Amino acid sequence: MTTQQVLCAIEGGIATITLDNPPVNVVTLTLSRQLGETLDALAANDGVRALILRGAGTKAFCAGSDIGEFIELDLMSPGQVVPKKLKRQNEIFFQLESFPKPTVAAIEGLAFGGGLEIALCCDLIVASETSRVALPEIKLGVFPSSGGTVRATRRIGSARAKEMIFLGEPLDAATALSWGLINRVAPTGQAYATAQELCSALARRPRQALALCKSIINMSFDAPVREVMEASFAASDKAFSSPECSEGVRAFFAKETPNYEGI
Repeated sequence: MTTQQVLCAIEGGIATITLDNPPVNVVTLTLSRQLGETLDALAANDGVRALILRGAGTKAFCAGSDIGEFIELDLMSPGQVVPKKLKRQNEIFFQLESFPKPTVAAIEGLAFGGGLEIALCCDLIVASETSRVALPEIKLGVFPSSGGTVRATRRIGSARAKEMIFLGEPLDAATALSWGLINRVAPTGQAYATAQELCSALARRPRQALALCKSIINMSFDAPVREVMEASFAASDKAFSSPECSEGVRAFFAKETPNYEGI
């Protein structure tokens, strides 16, 4: 019987995915597969308006890849790591990055290696004040291979990304915030509660407009400006002609708070 390493709960339009692989929630092939299956189900659930990703316990959000799999799966032999691990894992991380609803990572304790790479796929990152984040793969003679080199660079720029990845040393939450790697710092033990507050606000925003905005922002890294703007025009036409826009304009003139529930 396969152990459930990814748990999911939904309350008030907010889905919470919990990585649950004690003691430090390391990434395994099983965890990756279960994460992908959970994301599929939540993407298709119209009752879900925002997503929080967290780790079980207080030691770690996720401490990175299961190093035991390096040996068990013969990942250190030429030609093995990509088909056996990285290809499918990266597909699932892309799935998280492109999830059609807002996503928030809530970090308590450590977010190292693949754990930080998962968090970097989320739209927003909240970390407790005593948490630490790192991309320490260089100390194993490898480097972040599930998007860390790209997503960290896009968040904090090449100079700081090189410092993080070349040295592999942990950053405290205050430094990560000042670098722009994370969005909010919460009191110890309150990262999840802070993420819930953010997602409660996001759940009250117009669903389609958020999804369209997210898709254009994500596209802006990969396409020429003119191509992104053409996509933005098409998205804007869809947004302006939506029931969400009608409700927003109605509420504006009525001096009321728009109600996007059920739209």
